[in-house]
Amino acid sequence: MAQVRELAQLRRDAAGCRRCPLWKHGTQTVFGQGDPAAAIMLVGEQPGDAEDLAGEPFVGPAGGILARALEAAGLSAVPRYVTNAVKHFKWEPRGKRRIHKKPRVSEIAACHYWLEEEIAAVQPKVLVAMGATAARALLGPGVSVIKARGQWLPSSSGAAVMVTVHPASILRAPDAEARRAGMAAFVADLKRAARRVRGGS
Repeated sequence: MAQVRELAQLRRDAAGCRRCPLWKHGTQTVFGQGDPAAAIMLVGEQPGDAEDLAGEPFVGPAGGILARALEAAGLSAVPRYVTNAVKHFKWEPRGKRRIHKKPRVSEIAACHYWLEEEIAAVQPKVLVAMGATAARALLGPGVSVIKARGQWLPSSSGAAVMVTVHPASILRAPDAEARRAGMAAFVADLKRAARRVRGGS
């Protein structure tokens, strides 16, 4: 299958990426994973500590939130592709821990090549931008997650883009009630994406 071969080649090429300085501090490039002919592509912001070590996207705590939300939204069995706007983990030391640090605009721009190539190879019908970095990578620097959340927006690839929060934001909620509300809103966004994948709006 051409898409499988194309993604495999992209993954090999991205493994040696030096387009920005983030490769110097990350363990490895964390490329996308999933069905090469998926109708839906979920785009996160950047790998976290667990993803950097494993070399796979969304295998850490935020990935657990995403998996539960996808199941609640009826998307767990739908072929999908999951990736990040930035492919290397940007972090700063805090004691013995590596703490996520927001990528710069230049780093998002440098990694945009790989995201565009993934979209071109998979050709998804729906793109879900999870978080500000993903939204800006897909829609430009002027987009606001708060203002654009839940709307369907056009993209240069032809896929419809929906902006939502990053699942990590649910983990950062101040209390259990806020986490429940955040999860419910996130699942509602994903249900809308599921309807779009199935031909609804």
